[in-house]
Amino acid sequence: MKVICVIPARYASTRLPGKPLKLIVGKPMIQWVYEQAKKAAKPAEVIVATDDTRVYDAVCAFGGKACMTRADHPNGTSRLAEVAEQYPDADVIINVQGDEPMIPPEVIDRLATAFDQEPGLQMATMMVRMQESEYDDPSAVKVVTDKNGYALYFSRSLIPYPRNKSELFRVYKHVGIYAYTRSFLLQYAAMEPTPLEQVESLEQLRVLENGYKIKVLESDFRGVGVDTQADLDAVNKLLGGN
Repeated sequence: MKVICVIPARYASTRLPGKPLKLIVGKPMIQWVYEQAKKAAKPAEVIVATDDTRVYDAVCAFGGKACMTRADHPNGTSRLAEVAEQYPDADVIINVQGDEPMIPPEVIDRLATAFDQEPGLQMATMMVRMQESEYDDPSAVKVVTDKNGYALYFSRSLIPYPRNKSELFRVYKHVGIYAYTRSFLLQYAAMEPTPLEQVESLEQLRVLENGYKIKVLESDFRGVGVDTQADLDAVNKLLGGN
């Protein structure tokens, strides 16, 4: 099974313009993400997918592999699919967010291994126990699964609702790292947007609304995504040791 790790990296971020090239302890953020992904054992290749020559040049400068993509993609899945089309020998594509400089390599390997363990698997992602302070935060996406670990629903609202709060009440936060078989990724990217996807503004609901399954692995990886200058300052302190 050939696994490829793709890191989408757009330069034009609304809240933090030029985000992939922001420095973290002297290195551009995209380099941190790339180097973490390269430590994973399963991927045969790690590729940065970008629509900006500045990001492309920066990746090449530190010895990484980059791929220029179109600038008109409506979402990250579409950009990922463009890269997948160029790798017909790939079996599994893992999408690592370009703003996760501390992504553990073992998380990438766990997702890849899931496809070895379940040959019919088409898509997988991750979840972590949610902190109570995030219950009412719409940016913290919740997920509920069935007994076999497949997603029943993703929502920005609190699910499940604790009508009878007991030891059974557990809230899980979706962690935005995805893995797909190449064939399913191309199929998914070609699907039309669906009603619940548009209402919640959660692209993964398109998969469920079309009757497909998403395996959700439980992890303790909470992620340190960089969306704002405050996030960037915090990660600099964390990785810089001060």
